[in-house]
Amino acid sequence: MQKTGRLELTWVGKYEDRAIEPRIFLEDKEKSHGDPSSENMLIHGDNLIALQALLNDFTGKIKCVFIDPPYNTGVAFEHYDDNMEHSTWLSLMSSRIRLLKELLSEDGTIFIQIDDNEQAYLKVLCDEIFGRNNFINMVSVNAKVSAGASGGGEDKRLKKNIEYILIYAKDMNHFVPFHPAYKKTELMTYIQRMKEDNKSFKYTTVLYKCQKREYFKTVKDGAGDDIVIEKVLDYETKSVKQVAQLEGITEEEVYEKYYDKIMTTTNAQTSIRTRVWDATDSENNMYIATYVPKTGKDKGKQKELIFMGKQKVLVIWLQDTTERIKGKIYKKERVGTYWDGFSWINVTKEGGVLFPMGKKPEGLLKRIIEMATDPGDIVLDSFLGSGTTAATAHKMGRRWIGIELGDHAYTHCKERLDKVVDGTDQGGISKEENWQGGGGYHFYELAPSLLVKNDKLPIYQINPEYNFEMICEAICKIEGFKYKPRGVFHGYSSEKRHIHVTLEFVNAAYITALSAHLAEGESLLIYGTKVQSDMVLPDNIEVKKIPKDLLEKCVFESEVR
Repeated sequence: MQKTGRLELTWVGKYEDRAIEPRIFLEDKEKSHGDPSSENMLIHGDNLIALQALLNDFTGKIKCVFIDPPYNTGVAFEHYDDNMEHSTWLSLMSSRIRLLKELLSEDGTIFIQIDDNEQAYLKVLCDEIFGRNNFINMVSVNAKVSAGASGGGEDKRLKKNIEYILIYAKDMNHFVPFHPAYKKTELMTYIQRMKEDNKSFKYTTVLYKCQKREYFKTVKDGAGDDIVIEKVLDYETKSVKQVAQLEGITEEEVYEKYYDKIMTTTNAQTSIRTRVWDATDSENNMYIATYVPKTGKDKGKQKELIFMGKQKVLVIWLQDTTERIKGKIYKKERVGTYWDGFSWINVTKEGGVLFPMGKKPEGLLKRIIEMATDPGDIVLDSFLGSGTTAATAHKMGRRWIGIELGDHAYTHCKERLDKVVDGTDQGGISKEENWQGGGGYHFYELAPSLLVKNDKLPIYQINPEYNFEMICEAICKIEGFKYKPRGVFHGYSSEKRHIHVTLEFVNAAYITALSAHLAEGESLLIYGTKVQSDMVLPDNIEVKKIPKDLLEKCVFESEVR
């Protein structure tokens, strides 16, 4: 007998799908802070419901998701329960990751940090949700004192000091490669480490003098465009050590003083070098080639390359591999899938809030946000914790949405983000970003459920906490309409599809009056609590009843765990 199947991860309760009610958001204006025109959102409430509620307005708009979910370690942390049965944990993650995928833009990416308790299962789960072809990388993070890193049980197991970040694209066909990420080390520290490893630092030459350029020749590149070659008539190079002795300063001071003149050379095999070599002499001279690249990071920009010596070796500059921050020079090293160098000791002080064993360094989030986004993009974290993701995104000029269920949405996230907006938070990446404050955010609570069970009868009714405007907005959200009252209509799903909600009796005369407001080709969905039966409706009008037809759309519960 032939047997067929598919590769998948299964667990108890995997197929128990429930359509969760997409609640409306209620702004608590006393808790909102800073610029009222800000689009940033801090949401207090269950993240499954909140993510469902975001779909109407944010599907396909989130550029980057970072989540640091409970690790299911079997340890009860102070601020959340991290001791869930394995199948429950997988169900929790599956439902939320599926919603996060919907929210991601076509070129968006998700980063999920986890430890080794569930990493393997999470990888298979994400392969199923995103597709294995959309897996980008798994990063190993040196997390010496991070959540779960001390682990416990070191008498039987090795001490944990690594966590993992799984990275997936929404769609690799639209994914744009990440911006390069670099590890930065203070230059003199970097040079000293190289000496200790018996390695030589290449950038030890100073272009001490370079003047009197004159036109030499124009040649063509492969596309037939001009390469203008100039000859340098007067130039001189000295070693960093020679300059230090000559000027009576330290080598570190030479690097600082001649930062944009320190160089090394390479025998790079490029078409430009070949053309310069063929066009010039074989003497120990220096030439400068000016051209406009057709590809690469400098595409379309005029660029100068210096070639020197008999072999016409290419000059490369220290400033192209380093960065100057606050007067200090840092060597940049392109990072791969092992990340270290984050200050896990100082992280406890970041943001001015305590979050034992659960806080991530702003430097870690900065790397992710730099790689995956541009200023103005939206970053989302649905397990916000102490607010690190939102604080970092804010300082970096990104828009953000943060969701947190616990009371630390008030005691940690809000407190921390208020300091960021006010400019009083000068920890974390503040100095790197020259953060002085600004912007703002809106604080939202999830509304209670629209429908609640009657105290005496086995039926559902409209929640008495809802006013009419809230009812209209909630029904619009459940039906996938944009809530925007205009005339007799309360929202729209397209230019020609409208919705109307009423607590009045809906009969033939009522429908006739509404239909007079529809233009040719437009249609209308009507929701009412009292509806005349056996009405003959026009083809472009549909009538639904509250609560019956709402109950068919989703599950109405006060809480979802």
